[in-house]
Amino acid sequence: MAQDHHEITVHNMSPVHGRGPVFYASMSCANETLKGCGTNGAGERHRLVCALWEHLAATESSLWNRCQASNRAAFPIRVVRGLLGRPHLLLGDDRGPAISFSEDGGKLWAALCGDESDIGIDAAGSDEFHGEYPFHRVFHPQELQHALMLTGGDLETASALLWSVKEAVVKALGCAFHLVDPRQITVYPSAGGAAGEDGGVTFPVGLSGKALARFPIAAGRSLWVRSLPRRKMWLSIALLNRHHG
Repeated sequence: MAQDHHEITVHNMSPVHGRGPVFYASMSCANETLKGCGTNGAGERHRLVCALWEHLAATESSLWNRCQASNRAAFPIRVVRGLLGRPHLLLGDDRGPAISFSEDGGKLWAALCGDESDIGIDAAGSDEFHGEYPFHRVFHPQELQHALMLTGGDLETASALLWSVKEAVVKALGCAFHLVDPRQITVYPSAGGAAGEDGGVTFPVGLSGKALARFPIAAGRSLWVRSLPRRKMWLSIALLNRHHG
């Protein structure tokens, strides 16, 4: 489902194992506007946040519908960041839902989760994986083989898919790749095998080694990622439920 709001199209992602609801959207921006998160970049983020929040607040099942969009004066929306940089919303003085951002190809993407899950979004283009890319230092052979099967044997597209999944995961964890090595994230074969009607696939993801020691809450495959093809790129949204395995 997609709805237009103030020139921003908001999409409702298919539920991932009972999580959500999840809304995501993008807007076109000049790359120089986004870099450094300057004044203009902050304004673009706020526009996306407002569009996503209004859709979430209108959802009857949302945990946050007590803070209705029409009552924004009582619940001003702000994006704040934790110690490692993971963003979430503040609704007035109360903590709101998790949100995540990604920049790729002149677009700014954002995703908002309607339950208490942590969320991460990442967009990766196949053109980022030309040349002598160190595949063996980033991907496990078995996960690359599965991604190649899903992408018709195109190595660059398969790499974009896997990288977007792993990047979305570390954003949901709130650490980026400062504390987690890409090979400590394992992307298991997609749930249900083939792609769905929207071309998307859902992956269970696991952690190992130091990553699992730092984030034991991710044990038991409580991490799930939904990946969607978008022209020459993949868009992945990771959800980490901190209360259920």
